[in-house]
Amino acid sequence: MKSFRVAVSSSAMAALALQAASGVQAEDRGTFVPSQIQGLFVEQFTPGWESRWTPSKASKFQNGNEEFKYEGVWSVEEASVFPGIPGDTALTMKSKARQHAISTIFDQPIELDGQKPFVVQYEVKMQNGLSCGGAYVKLLSSSESDLNPEKFGDSTPYSIMFGPDRCGADNKLHFIFRHKNPKTGVFEEKHLKLPPSAKVSKVSTLYTLIVSPDNTFDIRVNEESVLKGHLLEDFSPAVNPPKEIDDPEDTKPADWVDEAEIPDPNASKPDDWDEEAPLMIRDPAAKKPADWLEEEPLMVPDPNAAKPEEWDDAEDGEWMAPPVPNPKCEDVSGCGPWTAPMVANPAYKGKWTAPLIPNPAYKGEWAPRKIANPNWFEDLHPNKFAPIGGIGFELWTMDDDIQFDNIYVGTSPEEAAKFADETFRVKLPLEQNREKDELSRDENGNKREAPLSGLDHFVQQIRRRTNVLVDRLATEQDKLRVLQQSSDIVGFYAAVVAVLLGLVGLLTSLLGGGARARPAVPPKKTESASRTTQAEQGTSSAVKASGVTKRAPVETKDTAAMH
Repeated sequence: MKSFRVAVSSSAMAALALQAASGVQAEDRGTFVPSQIQGLFVEQFTPGWESRWTPSKASKFQNGNEEFKYEGVWSVEEASVFPGIPGDTALTMKSKARQHAISTIFDQPIELDGQKPFVVQYEVKMQNGLSCGGAYVKLLSSSESDLNPEKFGDSTPYSIMFGPDRCGADNKLHFIFRHKNPKTGVFEEKHLKLPPSAKVSKVSTLYTLIVSPDNTFDIRVNEESVLKGHLLEDFSPAVNPPKEIDDPEDTKPADWVDEAEIPDPNASKPDDWDEEAPLMIRDPAAKKPADWLEEEPLMVPDPNAAKPEEWDDAEDGEWMAPPVPNPKCEDVSGCGPWTAPMVANPAYKGKWTAPLIPNPAYKGEWAPRKIANPNWFEDLHPNKFAPIGGIGFELWTMDDDIQFDNIYVGTSPEEAAKFADETFRVKLPLEQNREKDELSRDENGNKREAPLSGLDHFVQQIRRRTNVLVDRLATEQDKLRVLQQSSDIVGFYAAVVAVLLGLVGLLTSLLGGGARARPAVPPKKTESASRTTQAEQGTSSAVKASGVTKRAPVETKDTAAMH
């Protein structure tokens, strides 16, 4: 297969080895160094890319007329928005609202036997966002026609299409593969039933597709799985057609009854059923408010209006002041003719219909009989995708400066991960730091004040709401109404008071020692003498327990009598 690697100088190799050996962090890498990861196809858009990639010169025709040309401009350049590694260049779509197409053709097609995993991985950097357009990659099919990069377009057959596509609310991450019907030889597109959403970001995003020998697949975004599934279960239309189909010549018999229920033929409308009763009636219990002004119109001529000087009664007719709301109606319940409000009619029943009963003639829902599908086949290895003869981007977009970089096509998820470690994981933190720095500055480039923490923001909100409450209580007469309208801040302070009381109770319990001291046991005397002594001392006595003086209950004559 044609080599898509650019020779790396011995000094660059030495620098790469030194960095790997010394464990230099991503942020410390000074300049771009090409990776040495190998795959079926690896592209980092290093110098000499023009000899590998060819922009399309094709046009799209419809009904004999040219609909559009692929005139979007391609460039390979460093990022202009949140740049990462100095010297790291990427394939860039430069034109807004244009069709873009560019591809590279392999010397030998990639033949997949389904015995190894198959991996497609690449980076997308949407420097100006993605409002409407695609950023997916196509793995071009070599089994249907000769691939000519200058004629590459929307009708060029492909084996796999993978990547983001968005226009407004429609946002998806495509995975489409074209499957060949072994009976007819016709290729058919198989689309994910539930594609995940694409990630739109001005920093680099890594998209990875892994198809395993057991026909399962894993779609990852920034090395995190967003969708796992099976080629035979999660695509539409299904890879394999059903074994049986409806007989196209079978028709429903004329006497077939498929109504499960029918109106009861023996039912009759009750005598007291009034179909004419209206749904709504005037409220019979309503009374006209005492302050209702029936003689006052809702609108009156504007007393402040004056006839314009240029008004000519002979030509324009008699001048009339424009109507305005009647000020007499502002402080009363209403003006004009009063009518009671409408309420639901308790006597309303509506049109009578007979109740439904099971249909004695019902035979069930009719369905045509099943016959063997003459076009049935079973392909248990759809992961043997059509041979891949090249790779390309055929896209329309409303946004410019979308970049593509670090493409990996191969059979090793581990090598793809290593490739990401050397590329994506190096540049992403650099780009994110630049994005964070820009977001921390205002439109003049000055540093913004650090945003408040969650606690600081909460305290600020409480202080503001408290000031508003205090001002209202000081200026408004209806204090109860103010408190009702400020239930949130009042409830907050009530909760604070409850918590403080709980803490006080807990603290008192802790300081007072654990259990209560037992009541003092007086010296053994006669029962009467003991009672007399305690009665003389009062209803309680002081006792010493664990060095803390406490008050303990003492039996009186009444309590002693209860024992």
